[in-house]
Amino acid sequence: MTVPSVTLNDGNTIPQLGYGVFKVPPADTERAVAEALEVGYRHIDTAAIYGNEEGVGAAIAASGIARDELFITTKLWNDRHDGDEPDAAIAESLAKLGLEQVDLYLVHWPTPAQDNYLHAWEKLIELRGAGLTRSIGVSNHLVPHLEKIVSATGVVPAVNQIELHPAHQQRDITDWAAAHDVKIESWGPLGQGKYDLFGAAPVAAAAEAHGKTPAQAVLRWHLQKGFIVFPKSVRRERLEENLDVFDFELTADEIAAIDAMEPGDGTGRVSAHPDEVN
Repeated sequence: MTVPSVTLNDGNTIPQLGYGVFKVPPADTERAVAEALEVGYRHIDTAAIYGNEEGVGAAIAASGIARDELFITTKLWNDRHDGDEPDAAIAESLAKLGLEQVDLYLVHWPTPAQDNYLHAWEKLIELRGAGLTRSIGVSNHLVPHLEKIVSATGVVPAVNQIELHPAHQQRDITDWAAAHDVKIESWGPLGQGKYDLFGAAPVAAAAEAHGKTPAQAVLRWHLQKGFIVFPKSVRRERLEENLDVFDFELTADEIAAIDAMEPGDGTGRVSAHPDEVN
């Protein structure tokens, strides 16, 4: 199984499908990541705040997989934006991961009430220059946040990782990203189980038409829209199922029907609003 890669605006490439360890308990992380690597995943997404970077690192070390075959992302937490804190934070993450460099480092949230995300972004530019991360990007940044950091630095993030699923598609951000060659990473791609996504008629119909599960149909929707996606699971059979999405394509009508599932009034969000996380 070869997962297609997406080329970022800095020339680096990233596997379009990966494995996310958000809410994977630290005690389970090494086993879960090891199984993901055995199944065929090569892109792992973690974060300092998840508390499981050590488990990711242990699984990487035990895997025997060459470093250049892996794509590892971690993130700068909200209380590390000021001063030289980003330098210390990435050093801690690299030590826990057992790596000299990550492939992608993200500002996890803009924390607008603190108004220090521009400084955090400037520090990430320095960290990339120092070779501690190959690519840099942001997470949960809205258009005003993106415009501020790009206007001030001239450096456009490689990615913006945002909550994105059929009920919450954030088209203002995805349109801005498309115009500025920023790749979108979908977190919570299956709605975190907080609404009946799989029972929705467009999803159920697409799944049935292709002999796939509803989850596979939704993951395929993300992929065909050009998004990078990394569903989370701690069960091997689900890891395998989530990877088995490259042997079919949704039709234009099926994609349009899933597109139309968004309420359009912002009520589809299932997690925190970026302006309220500080």
